[in-house]
Amino acid sequence: MQLNDRMGIELLEATADRVVATMPVEGNRQPYGLLHGGASVVLAETAGSTGAALWAAASGKIAVGIEINATHHRAVRAGTVTGVATPLHRGGSLATYEIVITDEAGHRTCTCRLTCVLRAAAPGAAAS
Repeated sequence: MQLNDRMGIELLEATADRVVATMPVEGNRQPYGLLHGGASVVLAETAGSTGAALWAAASGKIAVGIEINATHHRAVRAGTVTGVATPLHRGGSLATYEIVITDEAGHRTCTCRLTCVLRAAAPGAAAS
């Protein structure tokens, strides 16, 4: 079973220009009842890397590595959080996405920036 499956992450929309993913807080909380910060980062990584990989494939490239930086703004105790990834920069050997994670009330809980390193696909190989 994949980590995303175990965490209950669901992709609602997935294009190179916008990725929307959700995740339940239940099951992803720390022992004292708050959403685990690492869970937010996994949701952000899923959304951002999906967008970057889709853009890379459409550009004849492959995604070979990522770097993610996260700032946590607010604690979440229940419900579902939603991550929306949109591109900040795409070109050359990099694709950078901003991911905003919000709770059900629309409050920003985490903001992330994901940078994906891109390489040209090998001749005759399918981009992924």
